[in-house]
Amino acid sequence: MTGPRLTPLADSLPATVPFVGPEAQERARGRPFVARIGANESAFGPSPAAVAAMQAAAREVWMYGDPESHDLRVAIAAHHGVAPANVMIGEGIDGLLGFLVRLLVAPGDAVVTSEGAYPTFNYHVAGYGGTLHKVPYRDDREDPQALVAKAAEVGATLIYLANPDNPMGTWHDAATIEAALEALPEGALLVLDEAYGDFAPPGALPPVRAGDARVIRMRTFSKAYGMAGARVGYALGHPDLIDAFNRVRNHFGMCRISQAGALAALADQDWLAHVVARVADARARIAAIAAGNGLTSLPSATNFVAVDCGGDGAFARAVLDALVARGIFVRMPFAAPQNRCIRVGCGTDADLDAFAAALPAALAEARAARSR
Repeated sequence: MTGPRLTPLADSLPATVPFVGPEAQERARGRPFVARIGANESAFGPSPAAVAAMQAAAREVWMYGDPESHDLRVAIAAHHGVAPANVMIGEGIDGLLGFLVRLLVAPGDAVVTSEGAYPTFNYHVAGYGGTLHKVPYRDDREDPQALVAKAAEVGATLIYLANPDNPMGTWHDAATIEAALEALPEGALLVLDEAYGDFAPPGALPPVRAGDARVIRMRTFSKAYGMAGARVGYALGHPDLIDAFNRVRNHFGMCRISQAGALAALADQDWLAHVVARVADARARIAAIAAGNGLTSLPSATNFVAVDCGGDGAFARAVLDALVARGIFVRMPFAAPQNRCIRVGCGTDADLDAFAAALPAALAEARAARSR
């Protein structure tokens, strides 16, 4: 009996998971983590109103979710001052990125991103046969000018830029983003990932002009709204591009429970403000813990902090492994020189107490190994 006949493209790809989940690590460890502060989730949870809405919707889960996500699209459009035709709902930003690449990237098409930026975007580009071109970070931030220049050089279809950034937590002001948009080469689309936009300081995000055909903006309920497990993201863009998603998207991909929860979460802006304030407090505490151990932290506009371990990627990996061994789930950037850091999520007081207790011993273990 022969096996499945994969396409030549699929057969050429490695089987991979861009992020190894904490659950897989817990299974390998044989015990749970003490502090789950590595996946950029919101440890502060969703709005109580969103929880109640999802509980109520669970009784109706025998029905499919609305394939148009009509009510949620209307609410998001009103929230941003655009029309529903400017909004597309999807299974998190990850799902939307996959549909976007499917729409716009043919085999061999050039796509530009930053070395070490969000790997799931790269995963989709590879999956549809695109050719990735990467530029380095500059001063621990993505470099919009270099991204645009590379796009012009290679004739890119898409340019991916996250603002604020993952994995470094850094950001650009709106003027810098708008300057990059004005410099885009003809035929290129800027994919502006604003997953952490709810944490961004004033002046970091350009105004939403959803009629601009040069840019598509991605937002999510996974971060500040605390609904990562519900998988609700949305895109803001020109109506023609938004409508094109209907050619390829999974029309029943949105769970009815998730739709109800996101609608209630969006309506509870007081809870969002509460979470943003708690995240700011947690960022300050992470920075203080790092400083107390002789480490520096990067300024962050996200719900995590990149902590510079003071060495190279191998040393940061040793620190991370020592933390994991002590029950603290954290992650680190993939590419040098950003991989000199570990990435610590804004957890609860108990989470950060556990991190503070484990870090000195983890650093000592890593330093001892380096000196051998």
